[in-house]
Amino acid sequence: MEALFYHLTESTLEEALPPLVEKSLERGWRVAVQTAGEERRDALDAHLWTFRDDSFLPHGTDREPNAGAQPILITTGRENINGATIRFLVDGAEPGPLDGYERAVFLFDGHDTAQLEAARAQWKAMKAAGHTVTYWQQGPDRRWQKKG
Repeated sequence: MEALFYHLTESTLEEALPPLVEKSLERGWRVAVQTAGEERRDALDAHLWTFRDDSFLPHGTDREPNAGAQPILITTGRENINGATIRFLVDGAEPGPLDGYERAVFLFDGHDTAQLEAARAQWKAMKAAGHTVTYWQQGPDRRWQKKG
């Protein structure tokens, strides 16, 4: 499995997440977005319907009865309810077992000390587990630059 770490320095999560999720759908992947709490889950749920005037991302949350059928599932849990290929972890969310995923993507706010520390711990854990690990940081132009 590949673990990617995205260090947000110029954008908010709300700005950075939708394009990454769109690219995952374009690849034919099912997506899980794991948040650290219900408030963030609900905010992202609302945001993915309205983030752009000309489109939306089809999704649901783990509190809905048809959660397993969703191409994008926003969840606070660690289970892979919708059979996702890629799991995005935000706000320092702790992953459960990552077996069966092709990718795990850790997005963290570079201005939040707790999120930085959580990302460092996850980096070490992913490397120790033998996963391929890459680190991406935003440049001043908000583009992702591979750093390691």
